[in-house]
Amino acid sequence: MTFTLKGPVLEGRRVRLEPLGHHHAGDLAVAVEEDRGAYRFTWVPRAHEVGGYIDDLLARQAEGRLLPYAQVDTASGRAVGATAYWDPRLWPKSEHRLRAVEVGFTWLGGSAQGSGMNTEAKFLMFGHAFESWGVARVDLKTDARNGRSRAALEKVGARFEGVLRQWSQSWAPGEDGLLRDSAMFSIIAEEWPQCRERLLRLLDRRDSGTPAPPAAR
Repeated sequence: MTFTLKGPVLEGRRVRLEPLGHHHAGDLAVAVEEDRGAYRFTWVPRAHEVGGYIDDLLARQAEGRLLPYAQVDTASGRAVGATAYWDPRLWPKSEHRLRAVEVGFTWLGGSAQGSGMNTEAKFLMFGHAFESWGVARVDLKTDARNGRSRAALEKVGARFEGVLRQWSQSWAPGEDGLLRDSAMFSIIAEEWPQCRERLLRLLDRRDSGTPAPPAAR
C-alpha cells in the first residue's frame, strides 16, 4: 500500500496555501521572472518551464512522496510562489501514521520576498503537520552555502543539526551533475509550542512594525 500525502487549503492573513494545479501556472510564470537574484543555490523554473514544473510536482504527488502547494497572496489573489511537504516517513509497522515529513521545494517571487509570507506559510505548514497529522518531527534543509536560507530557517525556529557532506545533487545554476553539502534543520514535537509562539510574535511584530528578536541559538 502506498502512503499518499493529503492536505487541505491552509489559510492565513497574508498567504493562502492551495494545493498546486495548472490553474496557478499563469501567475507563477509572472512571479518566477520578477527578480531571480535569490535563486543562486536553488532551481526555480523560468516562465516557459512552469507548465512542466507543475507536471513534475504533480507526478511526484501521484507517487505519494510530495504534496505541493501554491503560495497565494491573500491581498491580490495571485499565486506568487510554491512550497511543499515531502519525504513522508511512517511509524514502524504502520501504513498510515505519519512520523515525520520535510517542508521544502519553497520559493517566492521577488515582490513577495520579505513580506512575511514565508514566515506565515511555515507557521501554517508546521501547525498542520504537528497538530493535524501528529508528526514527531519536521525536517528542513538547504544548500550549506546558502546563508540567506539558513538564516531564514533559524529565524522561524528550526534548529540547526549539522552539515551532511555530498548529501544530494546541487540545484545551483551551472552545477548539473555535482553534489552539494546540505545544512540540516528540524523542529520536533516537543519544541513546537515554543516555536509556535515565536512565529506568532514574529507575525505580530511585522504587523506592528516592531523589529524581530534575534534567532534562538
